[in-house]
Amino acid sequence: MIGTDRTAELDGLLPPDAARADYERIVVISRDTLLRAKKDIPDE
Repeated sequence: MIGTDRTAELDGLLPPDAARADYERIVVISRDTLLRAKKDIPDE
């Protein structure tokens, strides 16, 4: 995954039923990156 690590800023904003492991990071990707990747992401 290529994106910006925003773990420190967003970790406290996760909903109560969401969690991440210590080794996981919250990464934000641009809309453009997601649109370009869409063709490689299955619909199902």
